[in-house]
Amino acid sequence: MTAVERRPKKQQRAASKGRHPASSVKAAVRGPRRPSGRRTPLFVILLVAVSCLVMLGVVMVLSASAVVSISNSSSAWSLFRRQLVWVGFGTLAMLVMMRIDYRRLRILAAPAMATCVLALIVVIIPGLGETRNGATRWLPVGPVSFQPSEFAKLGLILFIADLLSRPGRPMEHTRITVRPVLVVTGAVVGLLMFQPHLGAILVIGVIAATMMFLAGAPMRHMLGLTGFGVGLAGMMVLTTPWRLARLLAFRDPWADPTNAGYQSLQSLHAITVGGISGVGLGGSRAKWGFLPEAHTDFIFAIIAEELGLIGAATVLLIFTAIAVAGVITALRAPDRFGMLLALGISTLIAAQAVLNLGAVMSLLPVMGVTLPFLSFGGSSLVVTMAGVGIMLNVARQGR
Repeated sequence: MTAVERRPKKQQRAASKGRHPASSVKAAVRGPRRPSGRRTPLFVILLVAVSCLVMLGVVMVLSASAVVSISNSSSAWSLFRRQLVWVGFGTLAMLVMMRIDYRRLRILAAPAMATCVLALIVVIIPGLGETRNGATRWLPVGPVSFQPSEFAKLGLILFIADLLSRPGRPMEHTRITVRPVLVVTGAVVGLLMFQPHLGAILVIGVIAATMMFLAGAPMRHMLGLTGFGVGLAGMMVLTTPWRLARLLAFRDPWADPTNAGYQSLQSLHAITVGGISGVGLGGSRAKWGFLPEAHTDFIFAIIAEELGLIGAATVLLIFTAIAVAGVITALRAPDRFGMLLALGISTLIAAQAVLNLGAVMSLLPVMGVTLPFLSFGGSSLVVTMAGVGIMLNVARQGR
């Protein structure tokens, strides 16, 4: 037998392709490896759509935050620079999640969920959490602060996807499937009530219900969960005067135009002024102190004012494309774990977009939910882009 014939088959194949045999050995020890698959049309659609929204968000944050930046730091670029930093971190998180096979994330499900719960506990301890506008949602770490509730959304998606996709756990056995999900979701919701953060509670409830429904949870549990969620939201509204005022203002903002209905009326005015083609980039008047939170929760109103109906409709179409592509990615996922991950992440993006856009257009009460990829803020942007990286990972390996 010749020396060539005595080579391992892997080295013979490498040599036949013109590569040095040692290259295959080096490739085998590298880690973690890029997931198998190809850049499918769903992968390209998701990547292009998210990239467009992120780039538009950077431009609109610069436009909408310039006045606030000048009043806070005498520089029109201060908030814009911070947003650029968060975009960098978000892009890095997306690229990392896109390269690591999503199946490797299973081992992080329980530790990530436990860490998120711990952070939610820490943020409500007096003296540790940071309070803004009457809500304690931020945890300061050095010169920056983050919202544990945003990380809890992605952590819960990972936890539910791992739990409901384990072999030997049929959904009929609710004691080992549905009940653990309800317990963990209830714990997260209970902690969020102390902040308080009704918007995050609604988003998390929609995520958990959607993932359990697609996983095949019994309908009686789904109806019970829906009833509990509606009752909890109603209790939070009725027991909090300012939330009740927002609800009444949503029904008739002109009943209190200088207080509870002021923000909704200013948002609608900005959207109306934009017309078909808008007043031009940077030409918004609402951002000059008339519309509160113009660069965060109400940035869509500035988009509609400056870019008009054309720009606003384009944003709506892009969000619709992301939601549809996310659902198709879930249906074409190679396994149950990937299916639930893609569905949970697309539900997260769609639910936040619906709640935010509904509030801006006075179709829903104001709940303090940011618009994914567009609003100013680090925690939401980084977490959402990391989730998109996971969804791209699943799309790349889809059937």
